[in-house]
Amino acid sequence: MTARVGLTAVDHVQLAAPAGSEDALRTFYADALGMTEIPKPPLLAARGGCWFAAGPVQLHLGIEEDFRPAKKAHPGLRVTGIEAYAARLEGRGVTTEWDDNLPGHRRFYAQDPVGNRLEFLEPDAL
Repeated sequence: MTARVGLTAVDHVQLAAPAGSEDALRTFYADALGMTEIPKPPLLAARGGCWFAAGPVQLHLGIEEDFRPAKKAHPGLRVTGIEAYAARLEGRGVTTEWDDNLPGHRRFYAQDPVGNRLEFLEPDAL
């Protein structure tokens, strides 16, 4: 019998960050977004950066020497209660930019503290 071969899920998304930004990243991803910091393996931890999870969603922030924020490329993060989630972020000083160009969804964009673009979306109720 032939084994099935193929993609099954996205394991994680990695974003870049400048050296020394870990505290700001922790404040944003853990406090503002409500994610949990997860330990990096020791060999990788020596490189700096930090990893976060919320349920099956993982975002890895890796240190990049010649850092430039992702202004167009971005992870799309599905949320529930998008209006309340946006209000949560705005209450923590995060600017949200609503966009209605994706039929069947409510969505907004925000930037992390180092300038990476993030998309938050929730499908419309059926």
